[in-house]
Amino acid sequence: MNTDPIADYLTRVRNAIKANHRVVEIPASNLKKEITKVLFDKGYIANFKFEDNGPQGIIKVALKYHPITKISAIRSISRISKPGLRKYAGMDNMPRVLNGLGIAILSTSKGVMTDKEARTQNVGGEVLCYVY
Repeated sequence: MNTDPIADYLTRVRNAIKANHRVVEIPASNLKKEITKVLFDKGYIANFKFEDNGPQGIIKVALKYHPITKISAIRSISRISKPGLRKYAGMDNMPRVLNGLGIAILSTSKGVMTDKEARTQNVGGEVLCYVY
């Protein structure tokens, strides 16, 4: 059993990028699906597909690379709030990743969103990860 499924998700994506894989398969959950949708909306992944195989299902994520230089759109993806130490941010102390060039993915009462969306909706929440 995995104690931190979000860290497992991020590690699978990170390892697939290091190995220059085009597609990575990840065990599905509702939170992982929402994180995948945010990454797709912000242009960090090329595409995704949810498949219901058995009780859990899987998420197939197509990673995005530059066509000429073959550099991944995701330079760094890191877990911030861990099971042993949760990190929360209010609307007044929302984190800025690379001075606004990256995104922080938050789990709020209004759903999973980026730091910029949380600022506009005046909500805070748990900082799941930084992506740039």
